[in-house]
Amino acid sequence: MNPTITQKIIAKHCGKKFVSPGEFVLANVDMALSNDVTTPLAIKQFYKIFEGKKEPKVFDKNKIAIVLDHFTPNKDINSAQQNKFTREFAKKFNIKHFYDGGCVGIEHALLPEQGLVKCGDIVIGADSHTCTYGALGAFSTGVGSTDLAAVWATGKVWLKVPETIKFVYKGKLNKNVFGKDLILATIKRIGVEGANYKTIELTGEVIKKLTMASRFAMTNMAIECGAKNGIIEPDDITLNYLKSRVKNYKLKIADLMSDDDAEYEDIIEIDCSKIYPQVALPHLPENSVNVRDLDKKIYIDQVVIGSCTNGWYEDLLLAAKVFKGKKVNSNVRCLIFPATPRIYYQAVKSGLVEIFLNAGCIVNPPTCGPCLGGHLGILAEGERAVATTNRNFIGRMGHTKSEVYLANPVVATYSAIRGYIADK
Repeated sequence: MNPTITQKIIAKHCGKKFVSPGEFVLANVDMALSNDVTTPLAIKQFYKIFEGKKEPKVFDKNKIAIVLDHFTPNKDINSAQQNKFTREFAKKFNIKHFYDGGCVGIEHALLPEQGLVKCGDIVIGADSHTCTYGALGAFSTGVGSTDLAAVWATGKVWLKVPETIKFVYKGKLNKNVFGKDLILATIKRIGVEGANYKTIELTGEVIKKLTMASRFAMTNMAIECGAKNGIIEPDDITLNYLKSRVKNYKLKIADLMSDDDAEYEDIIEIDCSKIYPQVALPHLPENSVNVRDLDKKIYIDQVVIGSCTNGWYEDLLLAAKVFKGKKVNSNVRCLIFPATPRIYYQAVKSGLVEIFLNAGCIVNPPTCGPCLGGHLGILAEGERAVATTNRNFIGRMGHTKSEVYLANPVVATYSAIRGYIADK
């Protein structure tokens, strides 16, 4: 019985001393999350649970977060109707963590910023990128709206304990290589189905030196290789992040570390010295290559810098340093999406927004926007975009005959300036 961090978290939440991979459990949930796309269906399913029974009641109004971030500000009548429906539900059940209007940020950046996720928590969200919170040492995973409705009603989630693949990142990072590049290289290594319903535990000397923004980027994209969750053991960097956001926060890190002799399905070592700034070619994140290895110039029409993957202040700062004194190529539209209102305000106060505007960028409110083909930047037929987002599937950002190339903020910025994919 030598558990991993994921097994320890799940065991604690279902009242057991130990859980084994493959075991089915019913675990208590610390935070249940949904957005404007997934909440309406969950509401309908929630009411069905109580048909012919007692008055509907949520398990804990303080442990539910609803963030209207995908199609807001309302892009059309349908989104307006859905958001009205969701607002009425949130008001009826007095949901404490309901984010609308000027309070809206991209959910997976907003919750950590607001101190709603802590090390060792179980977070269940009706959004596939809920795995983001693994950067804080939490077990977090996405579910369907029906499963979320059951969580609202019971406070519990049904899980199969996943096997764990341990990744050990060694070596020295090359210039302009960040968490985004590491996870793209990892997905290339194992493929988009390489970790189906498994935990990917991200470890090693390189991970220990990464900023929280880079860690969030890596766990955010765990789902892109099929993982049930991605997770990083908490350390002083994690605790410093949380202490500024969670009052009187204390944690014994030793309680949330995998045992030295924990059993893994596989252990994969990655030499980071061989990884350079990446670009994932259409139409899968696994199609990642070093930008320097491209055999021809790939001209683009649009650049998107932001999203739940790379919309942190650190990402905007990286972009601004490259943009300063330069202009967006006349053939390119460059869209900036700060992930939260606080990040937006920080970018204004520190002068980043001024740099973006002087460069010819379009600065948008915090929203998922074009990442899922929502709004504020849809691609036309034949157009190409470099994006700091997490998916580049066919039609992901608009027309089915458009193309999306995934990259870090520095590559995205140089590409906006050059007019073709570039890392310098």
